[in-house]
Amino acid sequence: MTFTIAKFQIGQVVKHRYFPFRGVIFDVDPQFSNTEEWWMSIPENIRPRKDQPFYHLLAENDTESYVAYVSEQNLLPDDTGTPVSHPQAAEMFEGFEAGRYRLRPYVSH
Repeated sequence: MTFTIAKFQIGQVVKHRYFPFRGVIFDVDPQFSNTEEWWMSIPENIRPRKDQPFYHLLAENDTESYVAYVSEQNLLPDDTGTPVSHPQAAEMFEGFEAGRYRLRPYVSH
């Protein structure tokens, strides 16, 4: 099995290529790792290939915050330089500099 190197990084703010939302990446799957039902729910004309990185985002649009799962081909860098207002961002990340978040250090309890 061959994996592609992810184009985007954890902590990077990105936007969707087709839909009006943006978010910060908090996890990356080297290839599709969701349900077939989820994949089939995407309109066929924009349904992504499965053999590429998929990103978990703390996402937001004009009305709500949520978690999104997006293929690399459907993401673009967000060039606004502004942080996201997702309520979970402060739990996962600390600091926002130069358009990027820093992950909080992991502390086991």
